[in-house]
Amino acid sequence: MSDHEYIHTKVKSGVLIITLDDSATRNALGTEMCKQLVDRLDSFEETSEERVLVITGTEPSFCSGANVGSFRQRIIDKESLSSQNGSLPWGVMDAKLGQRNQASRYDVPQVVLRMFNLQKPSIAAINGHAIGAGMGLALACDIRIASEKSEFSEAFVSRGLIPADGSCWQLPRLIGSSNTFLLQYTGDRISAAEAHSMGIVSKIYDDQEMMDKSIDLACRIAQGPSQSHSITKYLIQQGMHSNFSDHLDVARIAQDHMRQTEDHKEAVQAFLEKRKPIFKNQ
Repeated sequence: MSDHEYIHTKVKSGVLIITLDDSATRNALGTEMCKQLVDRLDSFEETSEERVLVITGTEPSFCSGANVGSFRQRIIDKESLSSQNGSLPWGVMDAKLGQRNQASRYDVPQVVLRMFNLQKPSIAAINGHAIGAGMGLALACDIRIASEKSEFSEAFVSRGLIPADGSCWQLPRLIGSSNTFLLQYTGDRISAAEAHSMGIVSKIYDDQEMMDKSIDLACRIAQGPSQSHSITKYLIQQGMHSNFSDHLDVARIAQDHMRQTEDHKEAVQAFLEKRKPIFKNQ
């Protein structure tokens, strides 16, 4: 077990388990937690012995979103939006996009992006509330597994904000635009069952067994060929932006690469010998 102030980590059978831990804020993404999380994700990606990530939170929340206590410090623009470039918000946005600065890699949206861009499999083990950017963090994981008591909310509208965590990009691809508008216009909380029916989570388990089930799945994946997982993830993400013909061309190149790996050779040999392959990420 390795402890930081706001996250705890341990490794089991090739699986890195990260637990967000800030009970005072229900695991809100404050600056220091974001830094600790990003730095640990960096080392996870660089460590070959750690092949799959499971991220969860201390009870009763998975992650309550961004740390609202820091919001007041960010209210620095005293000029009303209506006085800038006309009264329409889209016009204001066009102007502001031309003036944007580089985001810090420890800002909440960049933390979500870091999770999304991991080249290894990731599982969100959602043990409670996943609110606002906490839901965005879960969406950035490859697989989402929820306990029966977990709840989800795109709560930004209740703070007079917009979903800047990437969920405007993620959710329509998962659940369609109508359900995305419904969740993001209202900020309503939905149950694990509703999230499952929409396609936000893949599995729901009893509260007592959810974590064990998530780790069991991660351990199973960790026994597989890591390069295959990584390239599959690459193809899925690239496929969101390409047409079918271009995707098949990229997949052909990827398959040619995979045929040269030791893991593929081991899989073929194991098939011929009627045994389970032993993959070594080579």
